Amino acid sequence: MSQDWRKVAPGGTVTEPGSAVTVETGTWRSSRPVVDYDHCVHCMICWVFCPDDCFQTENGKLVGVDYFHCKGCGICAVECPKKCISMQEDVLA
Repeated sequence: MSQDWRKVAPGGTVTEPGSAVTVETGTWRSSRPVVDYDHCVHCMICWVFCPDDCFQTENGKLVGVDYFHCKGCGICAVECPKKCISMQEDVLA
C-alpha cells in the first residue's frame, strides 16, 4: 500500500490561523490581575501594555478585566505606575 507523496499534507502546516478572539485563552492562566480601583488613576498603561487587550474601558476609564482572554502574564502589574494591579493565584471555581 503506497501513497503518492504529492498527496500527503506537509507536517507543521497551519491551515487556519488561531485567534485570541475565538479562543478563551484565560484557561491557561495560573494567576490573575486584580485591580484596586480605589487607587487606580485610569492612566491606561495596563491597557497599552496588555498583549491580549484584556482591559475593559468605558469613557476613558478602566472598568474591568476580561478574564476569558487574560493569560495572566503580569505585564500589567509590572507596568502599572501606581502599583494598583496585583497578581493573585487563580483558583478554579
